[in-house]
Order: sequence, then structure tokens, then C-alpha cells
Amino acid sequence: MTQPEDSLRKLEPDVVTTQGRAPGEIPRVEHYRHQHPPVRDVNQEFRESFTPIERIALWVTNHVGTLGFFLIIFAWTGLWLGWNTLAPAHLRFDPAPAFVIWLFISNMIQIMLLPLIMVGQNLGGRHAELRAESDFEINQKVEKEVEVILLHLEQQAALIEHQGELILEILRRLSTKETAQPVQGQTFGD
Repeated sequence: MTQPEDSLRKLEPDVVTTQGRAPGEIPRVEHYRHQHPPVRDVNQEFRESFTPIERIALWVTNHVGTLGFFLIIFAWTGLWLGWNTLAPAHLRFDPAPAFVIWLFISNMIQIMLLPLIMVGQNLGGRHAELRAESDFEINQKVEKEVEVILLHLEQQAALIEHQGELILEILRRLSTKETAQPVQGQTFGD
């Protein structure tokens, strides 16, 4: 038994053969029965796994890193510092050069955003691990299917080679029979 046939024998529980076909019907090729679970939607699993606080952390993480958030902070800082530097003295509520209230609010924003961003990054890491796990499962399925296809192709190549040898043997026998038998109506003395 050849190596491809041996490997196919190991996979027999996974291979379905077609039997009971009508006379003259072209036989079907054996095919691989898919006995693996369907591909998971890790994005859906990831979205469903959130607690409400994690949803907030992820929303903040996704929006803090945008140009829009930067422009809001930039405009707020420019207005605050501009007003408290250029406005009439009696209308300034956080006078220069200290800007104590502005520094306090800026630090509070940083203190609040830092842990939320870290939580959001951890959630992103969890999502990346789910995607990597899903990719690994898909790669294993593909590897098994490619192995079966390659074994099937090797089996088909062996069958074609065998059929070619049979055809050559038939042609050889036919050529030896034609030379041994005289053509009808002819005698050896003609």
C-alpha cells in the first residue's frame, strides 16, 4: 500500500463514499466531510462580553485618540488661557501667570482619562487574543482540508498513472495480436 493510500485509510471516518449510483452514471469522487464547528464571530463574542463600565472605557478610549478630541482640548485651552490673559482684569476668573483652575481641571481630566484608557487598551488586547485564537482555529481547519485535498490529488495521480500503464499494456497486446493474425481473405502464400 502506498503512502497516500495509507494516509487516506487513516482519514476513512472523515471520508464519504458514493454508492448505489445508476448504471452508466459517472462515479463521484470521494470528498471530505466537514466535521468541525462553524467559524466563530469573535467580534460579536467580544461585543457581548462587555459590562457597562467596560463599554464606557472602550468608548472613551476610542474617542480620546481622535483628532476631534484633540481639537476640543486645544480650543478649550486656547479660549481659557486667551480669556484669562487678554480679557479686562475685572472679568478674568483664573488670572495669568498661575492659571490655577485651568491646571487643576487639566490634571483632573488626565487623572480620569488615564485609567479609562488603560482599561480600554486591556479590552483591545482581549479582542486581539480572541482574533488570534479564531485565526489559529481557521488555520487548523484549512491545514486539515489542504492535507485531504493533496492526498486526494496524489491518489488521483496514482490512478491516472495506473490507467496509463493499462492503456499501454492493451496497446502492446493489440499490436502483438495484429502482427500474429493474418488479415481476413489473405493467405500466407499470397
